[in-house]
Amino acid sequence: MRNDPRTERQATTPTGPGRRAVLRTAFGAGAGAVFWSALGDRAAAHAATASARTDIVINDFESRVWGDWSTSGSAFGTGPAIGDELLRKLEISNYRGIGVASSERDGDGPTGTVASPGFRVQRDYIAFGIGGGDYERVTCLNLVVDGEIVRSATGRNSDALAEASWDVRRWAGRTAHVELVDTAAGDWGHVNVDRITQTDQPERLPVTTQPLYRETWRPQFHFTARQWVMDRLNPGQRQEGWLNDLNGLIYYEGEYHLFAQRWNKCWIHAVSEDLVHWTELQPAFWEESLDSGVQSGSCVVDYKNTSGLSPDDGTPPMVAFWSRNDNRSHCLCFSLDRGRTWTHYKNNPVLVAPERDPKVFWYAPGDHWVMFLYGEGKYHIYTSADLLNWTDTGHPVDDSFECPDFFELPVDGDAGNTKWVLVRGDGKYTLGSFDGTRFTEETSQYVADSGPNFYATQTWNNTGTGDGRRIQAAWMRDGSYPDMPFNQQITFPAELTLRTTADGLRLHRNPIAEITGLRAKGIRWSGAIGDGQSVTLTSDSDPFHCVIEVSVPQGAVLTLDVRGTPVVLGHQSIDNGSGSRPLSSPLRTAEILIDRTSIEVFANDGELSVSRCCLPSRPAITMTGGGGTTELPALTLWALAGTWPAATGARKPSRRPRLSRRRVAPEEPKA
Repeated sequence: MRNDPRTERQATTPTGPGRRAVLRTAFGAGAGAVFWSALGDRAAAHAATASARTDIVINDFESRVWGDWSTSGSAFGTGPAIGDELLRKLEISNYRGIGVASSERDGDGPTGTVASPGFRVQRDYIAFGIGGGDYERVTCLNLVVDGEIVRSATGRNSDALAEASWDVRRWAGRTAHVELVDTAAGDWGHVNVDRITQTDQPERLPVTTQPLYRETWRPQFHFTARQWVMDRLNPGQRQEGWLNDLNGLIYYEGEYHLFAQRWNKCWIHAVSEDLVHWTELQPAFWEESLDSGVQSGSCVVDYKNTSGLSPDDGTPPMVAFWSRNDNRSHCLCFSLDRGRTWTHYKNNPVLVAPERDPKVFWYAPGDHWVMFLYGEGKYHIYTSADLLNWTDTGHPVDDSFECPDFFELPVDGDAGNTKWVLVRGDGKYTLGSFDGTRFTEETSQYVADSGPNFYATQTWNNTGTGDGRRIQAAWMRDGSYPDMPFNQQITFPAELTLRTTADGLRLHRNPIAEITGLRAKGIRWSGAIGDGQSVTLTSDSDPFHCVIEVSVPQGAVLTLDVRGTPVVLGHQSIDNGSGSRPLSSPLRTAEILIDRTSIEVFANDGELSVSRCCLPSRPAITMTGGGGTTELPALTLWALAGTWPAATGARKPSRRPRLSRRRVAPEEPKA
């Protein structure tokens, strides 16, 4: 049973969803206006048009035995839980009849499964009532087709059964079966299910109704995660559709791999050949057991097979490092098929030390591996010959914070003059030298991106086997996506360079040149804007890439109102929601990436960048002068095509030639 005390509830008769009217802003969906969406009883509306086919009961759980259903383990006993007295004792409510399939009769400890015989999908929906623990993949009801779980549902940490349904029209005529799964032995470690039916008129329709990747607030050129089998809006941490910290970004054999946290449950995985068009794969690997955790880390390719993890030296293992939830055990998984399948190393953990976030890379001059590990406010530096056995160098880096990234960059493009860059999880960085065991800091901490939503940044490793660029992305933490089946997004990839400024050496961040390949049409404007004058650039709802040449006099500002969110360009500063940020010289150029729910600003060829999340409140993009006359020799607002296959109708892009590292001139047309 759960630890939280609850009062006894009586069995009740379930009712359909109530009516509600929700004010929706639909600029991101292309409507370009605010409209009222009276949701009402969608099930009733559907019933009015559905054909009158009789429901097919898969199981109503009114029998005391499982009959031809197969069982494993002890969680579900010899049959459903029968009778009001037992169901009240289990605090189950909203059931029908006298029986419920339950894995709770002997408490939350037992585990097991129960599965139906195969049946042919003959109706549009499968409907059911469900309650119990909210553990995806662990306490759940699954629909299985051809051996693959295609739909799944959980309770919501409540034993009041909630009506739910799956749209199964895509599997019409196919053979399927349902299975109840309980592999959790702790608090809320159970699932309760009642009356599973095939129907054309479910009492409650699925809540995810918009096509994948076309949802109202889904960014169109920033990466977000998808739901694979769940039907849930506003997913939270650990739930399908959520993402947070970036992990293990790596380039290998023509593919960029993006890994990210579905917080400590699994590593989300996507691949791309151009860093723009992403194909999300099933999660790379999961935590070893419920709540053991698989936290942030990094990924390497062991070309020399120093670890011996590959039986064939010609097939180097891709090795991912991560930390368990105990914040002491540091483990690895490895893949021998370009990241498509992964194996937990049988002798995990490979290191025990406080706390987490191992950053691993090959240090060629010393012919050894290096790990930066966050712990106790420091980055501890370890070395290894084989990735499996690690030695503390005793040279930690003080004043550090989570999720380290560490790499070498040429100064002003001179390969003979380099500096090492250490980036903290909050985006702050220092420059210095590294001898394989000790990092000597030579600067104060600077800010890579000063936006309010920039966190847990990482760069793609192993790009030396490609075009050599150092490319960075970050989790845009704390964005809002109301009533969407996804949550959180990633910044657009930015190329990093190290350049001399009036204030000294600084990282510069610029959107990767591949952004030009998304350009669809351009709106051009030039001229001057005086104090109080306004210009409407567009009322379209497209994503945009805005490229500006500008001269703002001292004391003046140019404010771009991006669908209700101000971006303020000053004489020698920019403000994108986190206060005015200074530049080392007067503002000359700005690039602004505008997606449905984010704005990224890059000033003076990337000397300063500011990334933020936002929700539109009106459709237009306008600019207004203040405090003087601002000159704009050139402004181009490029509409951008979406990158998602479902949004563009495009197939996965074929391998395309790498773009030149040359920055594309603002007036240059689409490639």
